[in-house]
Amino acid sequence: MDWNRVEGNWKQVKGKVKEKWGQLTDDDLDQIAGRQDQLEGKIQERYGVAKDQVRQDVEEWYGSQKW
Repeated sequence: MDWNRVEGNWKQVKGKVKEKWGQLTDDDLDQIAGRQDQLEGKIQERYGVAKDQVRQDVEEWYGSQKW
């Protein structure tokens, strides 16, 4: 699944995102609406992690999903 499909299936995917990054609120997830850059920004904001590390974490999470 490419990231565009994540955006299209965001309602189903956001539960998996919340399992991984539990500090993200439902409002955060609604605001992100499946956009990868928004997801990375919110993770960086909530967890205080460097941008490069967040990008790597998101890519690893994405690759580990059984789509």
